[in-house]
Amino acid sequence: MKRLLLALLATTSLMTLTPAIAADGAKPAEARTPLSELGKDDPYLWMEEIEGTRALDWAKAENKRSLGVLQGDARYADLEAKALAILNAKDRVPGVSFAGDGSLRNFWQDADHVRGLWRKTTLDSYRTANPAWETILDIDALSKAENANWVFKGAGCLPPDETRCLITLSNGGKDAVTVREFDTTTKSFVDGGFVLPEGKQNYAWLDKDTLLVGREWTPGELTDSGYAYVLKTLKRGQTLDQAVEVYRGQKTDVSVSPIVLRNADGKVMGVIAHRGVTFFESEHYLITDKGAAKLPLPPKVSIQAFVEGRLIFLLEQDWPEHGLKTGDLAQYNIDPLTVDAYADLAGGPRAGAHPALIFRPTAKQSVESVTNTRNKLVVGLLDNVKGAALVFSHGAKGWTSQKLDLPANSSIGLGSASEKDDRIFFTVTGYLTPTTYWLADAASGKLEQVKASPARFDASTHVVEQFEATSSDGVKIPYFVVRPKSVKYDGSAPTLLYAYGGFQVPLTPGYSGVMGKLWLERGGTYVVANIRGGGEFGPAWHEAGLKANRQKVYDDFFAVSQDLIARKITSPRRLGIMGGSNGGLLMGVALTQRPELYNAVVVQVPLFDMIRYSQIGAGASWVGEYGDPAIPSERAVIAKYDPYSNLKAGKKYPEVFIETSTKDDRVHPAHARKAAARLMELGYPVLYYENIDGGHAASANLAETARRQALEYVYLSRRLMD
Repeated sequence: MKRLLLALLATTSLMTLTPAIAADGAKPAEARTPLSELGKDDPYLWMEEIEGTRALDWAKAENKRSLGVLQGDARYADLEAKALAILNAKDRVPGVSFAGDGSLRNFWQDADHVRGLWRKTTLDSYRTANPAWETILDIDALSKAENANWVFKGAGCLPPDETRCLITLSNGGKDAVTVREFDTTTKSFVDGGFVLPEGKQNYAWLDKDTLLVGREWTPGELTDSGYAYVLKTLKRGQTLDQAVEVYRGQKTDVSVSPIVLRNADGKVMGVIAHRGVTFFESEHYLITDKGAAKLPLPPKVSIQAFVEGRLIFLLEQDWPEHGLKTGDLAQYNIDPLTVDAYADLAGGPRAGAHPALIFRPTAKQSVESVTNTRNKLVVGLLDNVKGAALVFSHGAKGWTSQKLDLPANSSIGLGSASEKDDRIFFTVTGYLTPTTYWLADAASGKLEQVKASPARFDASTHVVEQFEATSSDGVKIPYFVVRPKSVKYDGSAPTLLYAYGGFQVPLTPGYSGVMGKLWLERGGTYVVANIRGGGEFGPAWHEAGLKANRQKVYDDFFAVSQDLIARKITSPRRLGIMGGSNGGLLMGVALTQRPELYNAVVVQVPLFDMIRYSQIGAGASWVGEYGDPAIPSERAVIAKYDPYSNLKAGKKYPEVFIETSTKDDRVHPAHARKAAARLMELGYPVLYYENIDGGHAASANLAETARRQALEYVYLSRRLMD
């Protein structure tokens, strides 16, 4: 079971509260500023209407102007062709997942299947150079037949056979999706089957005739962040208004979603409502015939797996009464697997039902991912931002672990795990090493490399190094440099620095054929900074950059930038930066705080207007990360780094390239639009591209991805190589 809250988001109330003195003498609550007052004089508020005529006309005009510049560059056609050739390559290695019917399933896109094929093969066939694939669902054909702009967002299939699936389809790449029941044996949508109309929703199978669904059941019944907070059961044949409510959160929550715990044979052992109170704090409720019972878990915890009657969770805060610490992987033993056992657990600790430590990372380690096979617990570990995989077994002496002998100094990704046995797929990759696919037997430790991706660029000219920069408060910030072996250390190397720094997301080494072909092979240097706010060293690394500490994230980034310059790997003239989403906010802060360090800034699907962020897109959900602009003291912190309000005339800003997507219903395109408009108003050169489709990824298919990447590398070439 993957971490359950990767891209969902926290909230802010729309109400104005009056100060009150707490009975215990605590500091009175601050009076909230009405959201309508924040940024009310902004001349570009009209850009917040996503598909408003005026906003789209502006975007199309800017697209025409900027594409004329970038696509008019003599290098563009060649770079786009190379990117598209890599993305559409027939010899790409298809990643696969175990299915309950014994097959391996894959989703595939190429030049002939732009929207993609959902298909299957056997393990024996997959091991061959040319597997025999059988199409399950053709998304191109479906879109043509229905005259729709479908983007495939995955399939949730009912264990143990997994032949009945809920297909998730997005119009143009939005987070809002339509869900339809599909039969993989007949390869057709089920006549009279489950259909959930478009919305931001989550769901889980309870049994073949029952779903657990969180969605907008009545108009406006969503959290302030735009997600579901009412969970209902929907029986086969029922209309949505006949669904039965089983749990209700609050409008100020981030979201509510279902977790169905099953044993290895697919039998339901418990149903939990996950209430995301904020982006990082949650409550978990056992759903029983007698109502919902709150489980005794701390707020900052994420359920990771359920194996052999043990609920596995990762702590993101200390739990001193049980001797557990931030970053620990722990368990609740809830055998026997009965509703009464769960009810006992919900009512308080009992014999055998106490939390217990499984694994405690060191200061330089963090648990990156967790999954389970039929009998084993498998952990993806980061050790100084390099990967390892551990298999945990439970016996008479408790938990023991075995490290799998996968390639060192790589990123190791946990792939699909079988619940029929103990097989699991892994991916192994590095900046200069194409991805390899491994099949492991978690019980025996036996490993088999089943696939290896072809090289997409000449990596022989570059080398990977790891350095540390010292941030403003003395903390050491690691970063990777992928540079030509021939670097002269005279500041002349064209260098692209990438970072994210938020939401506990780690940046680990990974192979990008397009980046390698379009940047490294042409003599570029690529750098990734592991700044605070991310998850490279566990929850504490993330906590260090939250809210009032946000400036530390940006100071880390500047420290890496200055270290690159001090080492004479590059210079401000040759240093460019790139980041998306939260990383796009980082780009905006770098532009406004330290423009003298950079000559190119690629701002991808960014947050930018941080005074109004909580009321546009899904912004209310991120208050746990950045703070609440409706609270004056928190707004004061945000205002110091807010890129939008800190854009000033008379600064030496480099020409920036800003990208977004009209269909991005997570980070609203108004952030990018307003950033570009304000810069242009102040007289600065700006290149702007708004993809009309694509969602938060800013690309709905491989052709759009190739176009976007070619635009980026043309821009970077113009700024850093010319």
